[in-house]
Amino acid sequence: MKERDLISIIMPAYNCEKYIAAAVQSVIEQTYDNWELIIVNDCSTDNTPNIIKDFQRKDSRIKIYENAQNLGVSATRNRCISEASGEWVAFLDSDDMWDARKLDLQIKYAQKNTAGFIFTGASYIDENGEKYKGIFEIPEKAAYKDLLKQNVISCSSAMAKREYFDDVKMENDDIHEDFCVWLRILRSVDFAHGINEPLLIYRITRASKSGNKMKSARMTYKTYRYAGLGRVKSWYYMTFYIARSLKKYRKILR
Repeated sequence: MKERDLISIIMPAYNCEKYIAAAVQSVIEQTYDNWELIIVNDCSTDNTPNIIKDFQRKDSRIKIYENAQNLGVSATRNRCISEASGEWVAFLDSDDMWDARKLDLQIKYAQKNTAGFIFTGASYIDENGEKYKGIFEIPEKAAYKDLLKQNVISCSSAMAKREYFDDVKMENDDIHEDFCVWLRILRSVDFAHGINEPLLIYRITRASKSGNKMKSARMTYKTYRYAGLGRVKSWYYMTFYIARSLKKYRKILR
């Protein structure tokens, strides 16, 4: 691994004028500066296009693409990845933010541990940017069977080798499309590596999947089924999901 690997940051954008400036600014403030930010505008009808173009004029590392029609988050993330030039891809949703050290710590960890898939812990804010007291602590490693019991890999915390996505795509916006991709990658990779620091600042909104627990639970079951698990196994793992999710959010919201 070269010391200065290029990291391609994947950001789909759809009607996110309220939060995307903070997300992009958190990328610009990264202490690791060899990155490109790939934003694909998925036919936004608000001021999102103007906001991101203002950033692009100030920083040439920001690259903007436009979907000809609204494709949804899965296809838009895939479009971002197809435009990536880096050895690594890192995901950041337009309503989340990063600690300034996030990419630097991940790339250093990858170099030290020969890791190809790294995720981090998270802190949480509400729609108005107010912080919740709890943080999401993560394990040092997460293998396929571990992830079935709880998806500990927040999408906006994940960074992985670009080559992992050559044959694995995000599909189906009716499921947790990122969770399904992690499961597919971990069928061929022993485990993902966790940095147990809240380097992701995750925004919980009423419109987000995390903001609607019943919707999230239904999508998790659908994810198990879409990933090839039978009904019995899907319900078996749902018991772990429900118990651990309740514990997680009690801690975050305390």
